[in-house]
Amino acid sequence: MAAVFFRSFGGDSVPRWLLFVALVTSLYAGSLRADGQVDTQAEGDTASEKQKTLLVLGDSISAAYGLDEREGWVQLLRKRLAENGLRVQVVNASVSGETSSGGVARLPRLLSEHSPSWLVLELGGNDGLRGYPPRALQQNLQRMVKLARAGGAEVLLLGMQMPPNYGKAYTKAFAAVYPKVAAAEQVPLIPFFLEPVALEEGAMQTDGIHPTAKAQPALLEHVWPCLETILKGNENTRSDSLCTS
Repeated sequence: MAAVFFRSFGGDSVPRWLLFVALVTSLYAGSLRADGQVDTQAEGDTASEKQKTLLVLGDSISAAYGLDEREGWVQLLRKRLAENGLRVQVVNASVSGETSSGGVARLPRLLSEHSPSWLVLELGGNDGLRGYPPRALQQNLQRMVKLARAGGAEVLLLGMQMPPNYGKAYTKAFAAVYPKVAAAEQVPLIPFFLEPVALEEGAMQTDGIHPTAKAQPALLEHVWPCLETILKGNENTRSDSLCTS
């Protein structure tokens, strides 16, 4: 390119200082193109290594009710993922007081906005506390599983149970919802998310419903073995026996 530029000025009649400027300009332009090619490649590499997203859709248990959000099990999960070198962005869409019908209403927008690869579904507790029909809960949970899968996300279902003062018939019917959903939709299930802390001294806040900061690491440990398997894709995640065997 520099030679063509030189010839256009009539060969030997071109002043030497002008030739020098032309040469430097040509070399500088070439370096810009080279840099541009490197930047494009770097951007491509970054895009190929883009973090995948895990969406947590839950109620006050996952929203760290009564605690500093940094103490909640979801924030502890973020730290665990980083420690294990797993490039996963965690979006916590949990809301205190959320019901399964509220989850059905919010999930389509969340899927569209975040395009998660995984969904941790922790809903139903408030349905039970309000005495909602277990059948309606089952339908809502199955609807959310189907929505998530249609959006390309694998699902981990976290089960809940009601205290005995709700009556034997209701507590039994409520507890049976989660295994039914897991079997019908073939999704992995943690049968009772609060199992390691429900009866532990000092693990529940004064309301007897929400775990304390002390209990949060136990909640993470309860979920982690199954969740890690799902994130690493080591087994068929469309199985209700993945976390219960």
